[in-house]
Amino acid sequence: MRLSRRGLLRAGLAGTAATALGGLASGCAVPAGSTGRNMVLWYWDGGLGDTVVEKARARYGDRVDLDAIKIGGYYRSKLITTMAGRAHVPDIAGLKGEDMASYLPNADQFVDLRTLGAEKYRSRYLSWKWDQGIADDGTMVGFPIDCGPVAHYYQYEVFRKAGLPYEPDDVSAGMNTWEKFFAAGEQLRRRLPGTYLLTDINVVFENVVQQGSRRYVDKDRRFIGDQEHVRDAWALAVEAKRRNIVSDLVSGTPDQLSAVQDGKLPSQLNASWNTGDLKNGVPKTKGRWRVAQMPVRPSNNGGSFLSITKACREPEQAFEIITWILDAQNQAQGFVDAGLFPSTPASYGLKTLREPDPFFGGQVTMDVFGPAAQKITVAYNSPYDVALGQPLKDEIKNVGVLGKDPEKAWSDAMSKCRRIAQHLGVSH
Repeated sequence: MRLSRRGLLRAGLAGTAATALGGLASGCAVPAGSTGRNMVLWYWDGGLGDTVVEKARARYGDRVDLDAIKIGGYYRSKLITTMAGRAHVPDIAGLKGEDMASYLPNADQFVDLRTLGAEKYRSRYLSWKWDQGIADDGTMVGFPIDCGPVAHYYQYEVFRKAGLPYEPDDVSAGMNTWEKFFAAGEQLRRRLPGTYLLTDINVVFENVVQQGSRRYVDKDRRFIGDQEHVRDAWALAVEAKRRNIVSDLVSGTPDQLSAVQDGKLPSQLNASWNTGDLKNGVPKTKGRWRVAQMPVRPSNNGGSFLSITKACREPEQAFEIITWILDAQNQAQGFVDAGLFPSTPASYGLKTLREPDPFFGGQVTMDVFGPAAQKITVAYNSPYDVALGQPLKDEIKNVGVLGKDPEKAWSDAMSKCRRIAQHLGVSH
């Protein structure tokens, strides 16, 4: 299975978020990245649809030479280093959604898109996604590309054999709480021994946290990862292990992929972009899958932005290009090309996104992902969330994979979080 374009999502910000853009001195003048007709756009493979990028080159070619460059490797690090060096800075830069919290405190390094008329476009985009690109001081740093609504992927025939609901609407209704979801997992294992509803318990913990309106650090720079909303997510993950509805396999390994192909892992809670990962990773399962709503409410996993750096000599021209690339029609094309789920609700009804998908038994998956995208609750996005969420994710994995005592794992996670919080200057 190829590595997902968001396969490193969990790695997040490798160092501490507090120093993520430390090399960008506040208020520095950044030399222009473009010269003459040349306008440079940086993004990563799969970050934009190739068809739309080529059309943008042609559309604006009489005014500007759009040099769209795919940056390989550690994109965020390369962008930060280039901006800190104040040379060869791109005019337009993609910003990965999982990194936005580290860019927003350095909003002065980007053009405030409100000054270019961004507000008149707000109503065309998912409101929660739009807000994710705005810094605490109101500066709009990022213009929405895509999002990643999470849904319940399942294998139709396996669920039918287990006596479970198997039509998408019935699965959505019959497993709309975590209790019903877990009970279905127990029935699956009883009826089809050796078959598990989920690969691991991390997916329960992370999705329950993501379903809520709070994460690990609040706006006042206080650690809240020890509070009820995280404790509840932890307890549900531990319950999934206790009720034996999760396997002991590790996601992405050959054994796990074989189990998926053989119908021993017939269910996943994953984002819209996972449709492409399944098609590439387990192509022999074509036709077996369906998509339903996840328990309780949808969460979001992934989604990125385009920004205009202070290096840009012609921000008005850059903004015109951005808003065209990211309009509803082109976002629909981006979904076809690269699995980028549109942040523009008007895309969801377009014919190109309403074609029955043979991989999913002819289901129109937009009927699930579209409504999910519009119901997502998003929490405050702190630059410290990744660093302070990681110990909890590591320790719940130890519970699931190594069988570590949950109380000991929680205690160890809290000890690590307190040390990290103290180092970052986060109160706890």
